[in-house]
Amino acid sequence: MKPDIEPIDGSLIEPQDPIKKETEKEIDPFAVYLCNKSENDDPEYADPGASGMDLRADLSRTNTDLLFNATFANNVLTLYPGGRALIFTGLFIALPLGLEAQVRPRSGLALKHGITVLNSPGTIDSSYRGEIGVILVNQGTRAFDVRTGDRIAQLVIVPYAKVLQFAKVNDVSELPPSERMGDGFGSTGVK
Repeated sequence: MKPDIEPIDGSLIEPQDPIKKETEKEIDPFAVYLCNKSENDDPEYADPGASGMDLRADLSRTNTDLLFNATFANNVLTLYPGGRALIFTGLFIALPLGLEAQVRPRSGLALKHGITVLNSPGTIDSSYRGEIGVILVNQGTRAFDVRTGDRIAQLVIVPYAKVLQFAKVNDVSELPPSERMGDGFGSTGVK
């Protein structure tokens, strides 16, 4: 039998049953989960040999504070030469540990218009649950328009390795030798 609880004002409070938690959804630790909040189709591979899936612009949540030498009017985002903008996709993903998603430029946009991903490749960690955004930059000589549904970048999902422990040394000379050693920029030839 549960005891009644008496509050300060003297009235009786009936004890309640403990709050029952809803059954938690079973999670597949090896699955890549996708939530598409845009009106665009889900990303897909163009052919069986493609490593990247096209990402499409979703301008419905454009934040004009994240436009630099760019404008947004009449559902068109215009990137002027040298301009950059954070363009949302309406996509959210959850990746298993050991995988990352990389946002990479589309070669046709880069060649024909000078449009590329500024922080290429953009990294989406397995712990990130926010919306996928693409930082586009116009390195071309003409203004470039982006509309909802336009293919603006590609998404490549790749495995990564983590360093679990360093073998610390006190001097560079203690690093294991290699054929190249410290030769850097241009050491293998300019052409």
